[in-house]
Amino acid sequence: EIAKRGMPAELALLPFIESAFNPQAMAVARASGMWQFMPATGKDFDLKQNLFRDDRRDVLASTRAALDYLEMLHRQFGDWQLALAAYNWGQGSVQRAIDRNLKAGLPTTYESLRMPDETRNYVPKLQAVKNIVMQPQAFAITLPALENHAYFLTVPITNDIDVDVAARLAGISLDEFQALNPQMNKPVILAAGTPQVLLPYNNATLFLKNLRTHKAPLATWTAWVAPSTLKPADVARQVGMSEEQLRSVNRIPPRMLVRAGSTLLVPRSPHKTSDVSGQIADNAMMLLAPDRPPGRRVSFKAGKKGDSVAAVAKRHRVSAEQVAQWNSVGTDAHFRPGQTIVVFKPASAAAGKRAASKPTQRTTAAKKASVKRTAASKPV
Repeated sequence: EIAKRGMPAELALLPFIESAFNPQAMAVARASGMWQFMPATGKDFDLKQNLFRDDRRDVLASTRAALDYLEMLHRQFGDWQLALAAYNWGQGSVQRAIDRNLKAGLPTTYESLRMPDETRNYVPKLQAVKNIVMQPQAFAITLPALENHAYFLTVPITNDIDVDVAARLAGISLDEFQALNPQMNKPVILAAGTPQVLLPYNNATLFLKNLRTHKAPLATWTAWVAPSTLKPADVARQVGMSEEQLRSVNRIPPRMLVRAGSTLLVPRSPHKTSDVSGQIADNAMMLLAPDRPPGRRVSFKAGKKGDSVAAVAKRHRVSAEQVAQWNSVGTDAHFRPGQTIVVFKPASAAAGKRAASKPTQRTTAAKKASVKRTAASKPV
């Protein structure tokens, strides 16, 4: 593909710098996959990220997107070293560095720009890997021999199929299948969203042969869209599975409601054998809402040192999942100093607190009567 596009051959080694060719790599900054795409950049290059799959981890899709991105950066900067710097640092950062040098009358080459050490070393790292691959003997390294054919082949997926069934038909272990197809988020492959999978060269033909003679259902899972906001227990009863299994396979935290429009993975009914639609396969989302008793909304500012979601939850005797949901953050997030935090106090607790802090009308009247009695009995 790189040769077809007329791009430098060493770009094929770039995933070694990004992820050591690990398609399941996940960075702290939320970059994912062999080419380490951030969520927003992945969406810009048509890498679907939803309930059923994350194409940033798809070997072929992410490679196509990475080459598209690198070509775009090369068109913008007219230089492969600057394009690589932008891939690592961001095109806006590289452009600002170029603009600073232009304003100062300085050169705008890769070597001349002021940039972080990680970006400064990015191109040299790629060159070093290229040197090792081209002349391993010069570094006392022996590289494994490669067969003169592709390691894997693509095979078509025309119907929804469980991941473990696909691995079994291919004659490989589940771990090996998932290593080649790590984009799957659930135990089922939806044909409408994943029209092909990768298999080792020698197993692709076996898969197609076994698929033709397979008589049992290919998929035991399917997608179900919640028609209204429901408790997980109610969903479980409707779809015919235990609440524990529903929560586990769909990763539903405690004390949460499943909101209307959510897509859940559920057992496939013997009477419902149709495959999941492309609309659901491409756009499935899980939408949750806190399952809390009616209460009052309380907002306050984070302290000078900020606050963690866990600390706020403990202080107000609610779950971290609820605090995260109310404030649209993750359960491991930290609030900035002075940031507004929202919690909902349960009605009983809120009422009790108000009752304890504010005297009732009857109590106030009784106090006044007591004062009058005391004054009347006091000698003049």
